Amino acid sequence: SRQRYVLGDTAMQKMAQSHVFLSGIGGLGVEIAKNIVLAGVKALTVHDTKQCTKWDLGINFFIHEDDITGQRNRAEATLHRIAELNPYVHVAASTVPLDETTDLSFLKQYQCVILTEVSLLLQKKINDFCHAQQPPIKFISADVYGICSRLFCDLGDEFEVLDTTGEEPKEIFISNITQSNPGIVTCLENHPHRLETGQFLTFREVNGMSCLNGSTHQITVVSPYSFSIGDTSDMEPYLHGGIAVQVKTPKIFYFERLEKQITNPLCLVADFSKPEAPLQIHVAMLALNHFQENFGRRPNIGCLQDAEEMLKIAMSISETLENKPQVNGDVVKWLSRTAQGFLAPLAAAVGGFASQEVLKAVTGKFSPLQQWLYIDMLDIVTPLEKMESEEFLPRGDRYDALRACIGDSLCQKLHDLNVFLVGCGAIGCEMLKNLALLGVGTGQDKGLVTITDPDLIEKSNLNRQFLFRPHHIQKPKSYTAAEATLNINPYLKIDSYINKVCPATENTYSDEFYTKQDVIVTALDNVEARRYIDSRCVANLRPLIDSGTMGTKGHTEVIVPHLTESYNSHRDPPEEEIPFCTLKSFPAAIEHTIQWARDKFESSFSHKPSLFNKFWQTYLSAEEVLQRIKSGESLEGCFHVIKTLSRRPRSWTQCVELARVKFEKYFSHKALQLLHSFPLDTRLKDGSLFWQSPKRPPFPVKFEFNDPLHYDFIVSAAKLFATVYCVPFTEKDLSEEAILKIISAVKVPDFRPSNKVVQTDETARKPDHIPVSSEDERNAIFQLEKSILSNEALENDLQMKPISFEKDDDSNGHIDFITAASNLRAKMYNIEPADRFKTKRIAGKIIPAIATATAAVSGLVALELIKVVGGYPADAYKNCFLNLAIPIMVFTETAEVRRTEIRNGISFTIWDRWTIYGKEDFTLLDFINAVREKYGIEPTMVVQGVKMLYVPVMPGHIKRLKLTMQKLVKPSADKKYVDLTVSFAPETDGEEDLPGPPVRYYFVQEDN
Repeated sequence: SRQRYVLGDTAMQKMAQSHVFLSGIGGLGVEIAKNIVLAGVKALTVHDTKQCTKWDLGINFFIHEDDITGQRNRAEATLHRIAELNPYVHVAASTVPLDETTDLSFLKQYQCVILTEVSLLLQKKINDFCHAQQPPIKFISADVYGICSRLFCDLGDEFEVLDTTGEEPKEIFISNITQSNPGIVTCLENHPHRLETGQFLTFREVNGMSCLNGSTHQITVVSPYSFSIGDTSDMEPYLHGGIAVQVKTPKIFYFERLEKQITNPLCLVADFSKPEAPLQIHVAMLALNHFQENFGRRPNIGCLQDAEEMLKIAMSISETLENKPQVNGDVVKWLSRTAQGFLAPLAAAVGGFASQEVLKAVTGKFSPLQQWLYIDMLDIVTPLEKMESEEFLPRGDRYDALRACIGDSLCQKLHDLNVFLVGCGAIGCEMLKNLALLGVGTGQDKGLVTITDPDLIEKSNLNRQFLFRPHHIQKPKSYTAAEATLNINPYLKIDSYINKVCPATENTYSDEFYTKQDVIVTALDNVEARRYIDSRCVANLRPLIDSGTMGTKGHTEVIVPHLTESYNSHRDPPEEEIPFCTLKSFPAAIEHTIQWARDKFESSFSHKPSLFNKFWQTYLSAEEVLQRIKSGESLEGCFHVIKTLSRRPRSWTQCVELARVKFEKYFSHKALQLLHSFPLDTRLKDGSLFWQSPKRPPFPVKFEFNDPLHYDFIVSAAKLFATVYCVPFTEKDLSEEAILKIISAVKVPDFRPSNKVVQTDETARKPDHIPVSSEDERNAIFQLEKSILSNEALENDLQMKPISFEKDDDSNGHIDFITAASNLRAKMYNIEPADRFKTKRIAGKIIPAIATATAAVSGLVALELIKVVGGYPADAYKNCFLNLAIPIMVFTETAEVRRTEIRNGISFTIWDRWTIYGKEDFTLLDFINAVREKYGIEPTMVVQGVKMLYVPVMPGHIKRLKLTMQKLVKPSADKKYVDLTVSFAPETDGEEDLPGPPVRYYFVQEDN
């Protein structure tokens, strides 16, 4: 279901009808196979003619040691493991030779052909065949050789895409349209339109200039808040209201054959600091292909003679290309030195990108790559320049392919590495695969991978969390992922936990724990957890690599002590909250009605039942409560609890009746009340209409039993009321006849207008609690007496069963209730309704997800991990942002750490920590003096977390100077130190205090 939110149903259906052919099941081929099988094509044929070798263990996560001893073909060895990923995809293996003499007509049964590890001559031949078919067979070729990778797409002469970005069409509320040529449309203040010139919009609900409604116009952006739409001078004058909705228009993409593109390539630039790089890698990889054709082999590892030969070939190739690009000797030399090697994480990154292109080819969804993508890892090998060539030579183990790229010393550092991976979801699973292939945590004496995740495996995880299978559902993610990772590399040492990483678990994930880790890798889905872990890494001077995805978008960020800023150094703007008055009375969009329904669910079925139970746990009987309120005692929450008790439904019939009364209250009386408070002709002080965009007047909904939406609300609400009030019901109770019989007899209360003030201020917050009047209190006494006399306040009556919202269980009725309630409210306000699927995404705050982006992001993280382990300089690290839909992949340098000046040349960065060693009778004054003597500046304020230890202007704080640090801080017995924040007096009065770095105060001198 998470992938449906990315691709949509039409694309999913097209994909489920497509047949794909993939040749070459090496490290890159298996990545592509994994991703497209998880996505759900109809059938995949995996083709390979090579036998499994020891080498494959370090590059192909689906080849095991017994495949090598059994001398199995790579396609046959991996077939059942690929097929296991998705039972709905038919996976077949082919081992017949594919060469210059092969009759290619067998390819006509496929919609898409992907080639890896195929010679350039054969690629051209197959591409020509695919391009010539009607309709053309979509052609994709991809390769990873050593530190370089290449991806090429040819989807035919003309390829139509219906949705180029996959973004939701924008809806813009209009505040004005000029009567001019061109007419200028202005949107509501503080709501930028975020449109681009050339896009199309259609209009609705425009008052005055009503001939615009239903018409489509191409726009030109004038400013962030306005755009022009052509001549409006002959139209009626604009009065108010109106919504402009973006219209998605199909786009045709044009492709050339491989033969033609080789001489004049169209490349995606991934690193804008090196715009020339794609062409340079293009030339280098063509030179490698020619070298292979000439010598029947790839260049030997570290062989200078072969590198020189390849450089000569590159020079002559450059002359044959249209742009005659400059040859980059370093790229050619390193490609030659490492061409026999293979970087598995690079294959993961390219494989993720290539797989998304396959999905575009078979669905027509998103913008395809035109036509080449080149990525190199020169950053990884440049610092290895001075290494002896023996470092790179094979040793006959599973890491030979990696060793050929990064040398043995760096391989050993990876084996001895301690890594803490937080989260075993989609990115976590992919990261474990990458760590296993790199041999992280496999050292004989050192090295350990520690993982933690508190979650259990859900069915919706299976489309991208590729270590999990259907029989793992409801098992802990971390334990299952650890076990599955050992299948990839049985020599991995791995500790798995099911704890959340948060302040409550600092006993487990203590400073001592962090200090033992070499790198922390986060695979999280929320900002709060990232911020917390980042703060722990900064406090303990540990490198952190963070990443995340949302649909086809992804990011990676490298944080290295003393070199870069940290995650907390920058903050995204907070998510805009929907104003309380909009939710309560003035919804303008379906998101508002869905949030309202979600809030109703929470208050009726979770919050109120919880408060009810809590109250009756405090006061043990109804008689005791009656006695106490009669004697004038005020018991918190008692009015609402008694009201709930007196109205408690005790049968299925009463649950249905309650649902029917709620229908009337929510969808009829609410509208009548608002129109009573603000009739349709109400005007504001400036003379403008009250009910104008974005405010929409409500109209009462008349209950119709035969309307499926009305019926759904009654049934889903009644079922939930029955659950919280512990009322049993049967299948027979849910029959239409039974419901109709109850509904027909319900006496619905008439509408009586009230004089309650309706909140219209958008900045007003929801009130914490509404005061209870004395009349309400008298009423409560009467109701409670009545319940006691009727024997309706017994022990069982004083209990309810709160419901926790669960979006992924379709049988529990939670999303049914929210969909029905939201769409009824939308109907009341004349807002376009949303189907159950969209409602579930918004109400459940579901993050759309797809395996392609996850695989790409985790590959990029693992590449940065190699640099961190090698202790590389700051300019080697790269952050990345990608969006596979458009497609873009942008590498940027990490932000250099900022230095904060205090004064007199004293400065610090986020990575600096001052230390002071005390003793048992050390006072606060001693501490302040010690800081001054050691660091040359006297603190004027000392804070511990949120506790102010010393602020001179605070009453009584001067006396604290004589107190010992032990007494002030009150450390637990095992605590050796405390982290304090200090600040310093400003140079001139009236300015803010100057911040300082954290100071770690040790209670006693450490033994050196």
